[in-house]
Amino acid sequence: MSLPHAQLAALVGSRLCHDLISPIGAIQNGLELIALAGQADTSPEMDLIQDSCESAAARIRFFRVAFGLAGSQQMMGRREITSTLSALGKGGKLQVEWAPTEDLPRTEVQVAFLAYLCCETALPAGGTLQFDRDPAGWTITARGPRLSIDQPLWDHLNGSVALDDPAANRVHFAMLPILAEAAGHKIYATQRDDTISIKIA
Repeated sequence: MSLPHAQLAALVGSRLCHDLISPIGAIQNGLELIALAGQADTSPEMDLIQDSCESAAARIRFFRVAFGLAGSQQMMGRREITSTLSALGKGGKLQVEWAPTEDLPRTEVQVAFLAYLCCETALPAGGTLQFDRDPAGWTITARGPRLSIDQPLWDHLNGSVALDDPAANRVHFAMLPILAEAAGHKIYATQRDDTISIKIA
């Protein structure tokens, strides 16, 4: 997969996320109007609809950053980053600690979010993700009670194995090295006991 293909995929991702977020937002607004009108149904069914809408909206906002087209001059504020991650993890088993305090280029947040997806894949029972960044680059540390490692995928991150035909639910393992290289980074992924470490330098 060459970079032009990655750019085309990013454009498709941006378009899909843009078109999907509007109807989900409309459903959320409708639920809020029902509540304001005093007609809210506090049944488990209504709660399920509300929770599902919030979860879908959070996932789409996250995917828009991870898989959408990121301009080299675009910036993301820390509040937007942390609110996206907080909404994504609401009610889930994966807790995120985002250490950077500064606003960041969207391209940098994109590789971090793709690393999130790689770690999420390896933590079926949940755990914690710690994002740290210094002048040398990113360090993402994932810990959990059980690691599920598909070794060829992680070897691909390290550049030692080709990944020509990834499954749809593993496409982030293909995208991360491409976009990291485009940003001038190299990836070093290691696993030990209950810990995964991804360095993007």
